[in-house]
Amino acid sequence: MNGVELVVDTNVLINLAEGKPGLDQYLNRNRLYVSSITEIELLGWYKITKEEAAFFTLLLSDCKIVGLKSEVKKLAIDLNQKVRLPDAIIAATSLYLDLPLVTYDSGFEKIKNVNLILLS
Repeated sequence: MNGVELVVDTNVLINLAEGKPGLDQYLNRNRLYVSSITEIELLGWYKITKEEAAFFTLLLSDCKIVGLKSEVKKLAIDLNQKVRLPDAIIAATSLYLDLPLVTYDSGFEKIKNVNLILLS
């Protein structure tokens, strides 16, 4: 994959920080979008260290952060009946942007319209 646009789930960025191999093909040279909920989940974790916060801040600076626009909220409201709220917002972001969602979370398979790239 070169030069494609993708929405990245929080767990992908956490796995990157932990050094999980195989993520380069999805993250390098691609335009990455994250939901504002991902930013909150990463930087708002109660056990985050200064080093982790610096790493995620730098990583997020290379991503386009998508806020809770009214269209995203409407989609998330419908999806919240299928998945938990943070995942509903992330999936709604993917649907709103009409971009594939890269994740390790198979729970997104409950949402039929999401173009899912499920990692293992």
